[in-house]
Amino acid sequence: MRFIAAKAAVVLTAVAAALLTAPTPASAAAQLVANGRFDGGVAGWKQIDQAEVTADAGRMKVRAKTRVNDPWNAMTATNTTATLTPGRTYTLSFDAQGSEAFTPATTVQYLRTPGQNQSLATTFPVTTTSRRFLYTFTAKSPADASDLTVEVTFQVGSKDRAATVWFDNVSLMETQATRPTGLFVSGESNPAVWVRNNWDAQRAKAEAINNGIATKPIFMWFGGWFGDLTKAVDDYVGAAQAAGKLPLLVAYNIPYRDACATHSNGGAADAAAYHAWITAFARAIGSRHAVVILEPDAVAAAPCVTQVGGDPEDQYRILLDATQVLKANAPNAWVYLDAGNSGWVTNKNDLVTRLGKAGIANTRGFSLNVSNYKWTDQTTTYGTDVKNLLAPAHGNKPFVIDTSRNGNGPYPGDSTPEDDWCNPPNRKLGAAPAKPAAGAEYHYWVKVPGDSDGRCGIAPTTPAGQFSPDLAMALINGNP
Repeated sequence: MRFIAAKAAVVLTAVAAALLTAPTPASAAAQLVANGRFDGGVAGWKQIDQAEVTADAGRMKVRAKTRVNDPWNAMTATNTTATLTPGRTYTLSFDAQGSEAFTPATTVQYLRTPGQNQSLATTFPVTTTSRRFLYTFTAKSPADASDLTVEVTFQVGSKDRAATVWFDNVSLMETQATRPTGLFVSGESNPAVWVRNNWDAQRAKAEAINNGIATKPIFMWFGGWFGDLTKAVDDYVGAAQAAGKLPLLVAYNIPYRDACATHSNGGAADAAAYHAWITAFARAIGSRHAVVILEPDAVAAAPCVTQVGGDPEDQYRILLDATQVLKANAPNAWVYLDAGNSGWVTNKNDLVTRLGKAGIANTRGFSLNVSNYKWTDQTTTYGTDVKNLLAPAHGNKPFVIDTSRNGNGPYPGDSTPEDDWCNPPNRKLGAAPAKPAAGAEYHYWVKVPGDSDGRCGIAPTTPAGQFSPDLAMALINGNP
């Protein structure tokens, strides 16, 4: 019931530094590649040996003029805008497309002694379709104190072919030393995009949605609707990192997704496909700081998978694997395993058992009320009880609450059970994201206000995850 349409790419802004000095610690991560977008050409990129480097339709085209013995015999390189800090972690990402399928190489290395001082050295398999590549690495110490100049290289030489590779969106940024406290507001959220596209035609409504929703920090949802998941996650997390803010992500692609309600059904084909997906998702976050809500409804809805031929125990095993993957590949992400809402699994001991099987021990904690309308006080009491029950076996596990649409609490209900949660009338925006004095660790807007729950309630023709300005205005005004 929470499928969300694909988002446009988030634009990363290159920030150039003038001198080769160690970067000053700051909340925002500096962009260490001065020209990675190539909108104005390929200035700053050298063509080395048998490489020809030119601009081509907003990308950098690197052509090997002939076959060569080693990859670096046809290479391009650019010096970084600041040196690296040994022992710190960095993320290099870029888009690449080849004239044919083959395996070039990339390095991040000290200029004077590249063979002995490579902080990153890896190959990457290009095809004739552009895709995002992303690598997290730890900076090595220079050969000597004066060896501070660092370069990023792309090596396209090969004994077998003289190929061409196109590059775009080259980015190198350091992981912040401290965790950002401010939450990221994306200009590519569904309400922000709607506001941008309708600012002139529907000014009054656009201003209301902009002020009430689009300018608030809202989670970005990720699922199988992204053709290049690495690019989608990297664009979003990188933009947050450049702004010095904390990115907010929802992983929503488990097999038998939304098994109880089916409005947002779908997800990965099986456990193996999901493992590959969640691994790509986690690696795209890498060492960077983030908040992740893991699979809304999956724990609470596990018994429903029997209705579509699944096994609840498999559901828990898939989630357990996901928590392990995220812990290993996104170590600075605070992951909250979703636990439904206070009216769903009323037997709290049962919920604790399920959360244990689903890997709560590997996560920061759990989330509650995602896409629901339960009162914050009611949810806080429920969450505190679950937290206390989890403690003996799993340690202190804080919880977070989705307050995006609970300003009027839950719908009183009628003869149609789904009216309680599926675009019910007379609901209202809840308290803005903030850290409360007690109870939950944080109050977030996980569900995007204005995104439909499904073809139901006061939006009978709006599919799940599609933004509706009418739904958004109903939440802003507290009525249909």
